[in-house]
Amino acid sequence: MMRIQEQARQAKAASYRMMTLDTKTKDTALFKMSEALIANTDLILSENKKDVDNAQKEGRPKAFLDRLSLTKERILAMAEGMKKVAALPDPIGSADTVICRPNGLRIEKRRVPLGVVGIIFEARPNVTSDSVSLCLKSGNAMLLRGGSDAIHSNLAISSILAKTAYENGIPEGAIQFVADTDRETANEMMRLNGYLDVLIPRGGAGLIQSVVKNATVPVIETGVGVCHAYVDASADVEMAANIIFNGKCQRPSVCNALETVLVHESIAEKALAAISNRVSEKHTQLRCDAKAKAILPAAEDASEEDWFAEYGDYILAVKVVSGLDEAISTAAVPGTVKPSLQKTMKMRSGF
Repeated sequence: MMRIQEQARQAKAASYRMMTLDTKTKDTALFKMSEALIANTDLILSENKKDVDNAQKEGRPKAFLDRLSLTKERILAMAEGMKKVAALPDPIGSADTVICRPNGLRIEKRRVPLGVVGIIFEARPNVTSDSVSLCLKSGNAMLLRGGSDAIHSNLAISSILAKTAYENGIPEGAIQFVADTDRETANEMMRLNGYLDVLIPRGGAGLIQSVVKNATVPVIETGVGVCHAYVDASADVEMAANIIFNGKCQRPSVCNALETVLVHESIAEKALAAISNRVSEKHTQLRCDAKAKAILPAAEDASEEDWFAEYGDYILAVKVVSGLDEAISTAAVPGTVKPSLQKTMKMRSGF
């Protein structure tokens, strides 16, 4: 197994050639890589089954299994996503700012690749293709590390994409996937100064906070997936209930699923009855504050941690608020995660 330092060195060497790639080469490679995903669907599904079987043996929850699982439809969506990235305008070389000095000197601020982008993510195999396509389109080499739970899926996807990319003009070594799932390797990746130009954590709060706390390379801190819906006094209650049902119940395991509902006190009784009735179709558990619990006595009591929780499951936190200002205040995620919740999220992250 190649050491992570050697992978980083190869990515760094390739990054200088990546910076000079023309748009046609990048887009052609992305289209070919998209086709390769579809052509290798059976192989990817076979490797993904190994990950899902292992997760089931470990007793992982349904939401986790859903995030981990691939289907022909999901692989097709991954492939289509790569084509959509290829169809985007090339971000490299465009001038965002142009200043002409009195002496005739022209100063431009142009977009250029970062170099080597490191990405640490959790057990979502589709993130592998997402990361490869975005890094490649922006002219960057990459060093990727996925969750140990998805190692078979990720290795299959990354190998297919790298092989196809190199066959279509992408510099050898530009796409690196870290096969070593040991936690210390993740820590080592966070300290690859001189090789990684930026590190991006993509996942839950525990993963993000761990990277921010431990990395010595530059980090782009992403947000956690705690999505809120606010039902105002003037809202169409039936429409609100349908939107909330769609946001929570369509696929609760994804990071943009709805986690918290805030309802204006003037319509709380009518709105909460409609919302509760709608989400009960998927047996969604409601965790309510005191005011909401008075209207929905069968619901669970919400704790302070529920207002910051990314459930990834059929669970919804519900709060009655006095208006928009309180709704915004409740939805404002704090800069740091509460210690007890951080510990829970870190246990979930599995990086």
